[in-house]
Amino acid sequence: MKKYVAILMRKLISPSMRFELSKSLAELYELLARTCFWRWEIVRLRLREDSFYDILYVGRKSRREFVQVLLGADPQVVDRKLKSDKSRHSVLVSEMPTLGALHIPQSLSAVVPLGRPIEDITARYNTELRRNLRKNRLRYRMKQALNDDEIERADREMLQPYARARHGAAASQIESHEVQRVAKNFGRLDLVMLEDEVVACHLGCTITRGERRYWSTIRFGYPDAVFSDAKKLREINSITTFMALEWAIENGFDYYDIGTCLARPDDGLLEWKRRRGGDVDTLGNHGYLFVQLPKEGVAQFLWETPLFAVEGKKLTLHLGLPEGRTDEEVTNRYREMGFGGLSKVYLHCAKEPGAMLLDTLRSRYNHLKAPPIIKSIISG
Repeated sequence: MKKYVAILMRKLISPSMRFELSKSLAELYELLARTCFWRWEIVRLRLREDSFYDILYVGRKSRREFVQVLLGADPQVVDRKLKSDKSRHSVLVSEMPTLGALHIPQSLSAVVPLGRPIEDITARYNTELRRNLRKNRLRYRMKQALNDDEIERADREMLQPYARARHGAAASQIESHEVQRVAKNFGRLDLVMLEDEVVACHLGCTITRGERRYWSTIRFGYPDAVFSDAKKLREINSITTFMALEWAIENGFDYYDIGTCLARPDDGLLEWKRRRGGDVDTLGNHGYLFVQLPKEGVAQFLWETPLFAVEGKKLTLHLGLPEGRTDEEVTNRYREMGFGGLSKVYLHCAKEPGAMLLDTLRSRYNHLKAPPIIKSIISG
């Protein structure tokens, strides 16, 4: 009976509405989990050994490690006595909104707009990546895994080991029955073949948001022989991502979602996806943190820890321009932060920035159809 009800509901509710309901439910569950105040703690965390700043964290103990990773805090230093002689350099991070706090997403998707020739997308790839694709693409092919044994083997030998290799024992694994369900009902699991050898897999599904269809990567998987060899992983990872992009274009999708990652502007994975044409998007995000900037030294703090934030439904980026940094240092620091998908970029400056430096920073976004507004804020 439940099966027939589920089928009926899927027929009655549009894919777009199902996505919105699913996202709303996930956000509701996250909100309810945050309101379990008996699981909260109040601790002071050190940002980094050489930093002036510390973090006063108010939230679930189970989320503390994530907050440390998101903000780059020292995981070894936790002060439960809450003593600090640097209160004006303290950053309040809470799981509940506080007055004047930035609304920080916990994760972001990297979404490639399609509806154009693949040559237009790859034109912005760096020379090395384009050379790799030209040289190696024809050696690879994709084969859909259709039976239980193939799907189970890919999960056991590629999806799970690769997740553990990247994130350790605490890696968030997808339950095996859920991999089977997605692969057979709501998406597909593709095996990536190099000649006759399976060297990777890609688990993906279709998402419909509004009138737009997204081909969304859930997970990539690689066997030990691949992910333990950095050079081999780099090549196969690039090819696998490119083949998923090709498949999305060939099947008439509006966007290719390369997948979610940590919402940290200087995160290497997010930068890797940006170099493949991915614009930042809150598509896969369900949780937020609330960050109150320090009373003093905002420009220096955001130099050390740039932050994404949400205003309404739009994404913004907060960067710091502290005193004493040369234009060359600033240019190098923010070289990889020309993200598409932003509505505004806030530059928190210790003093009024020079026109040449502002022009250089604006040039990071000149390739975009809708570049963000860049706004300078003089901060202490």
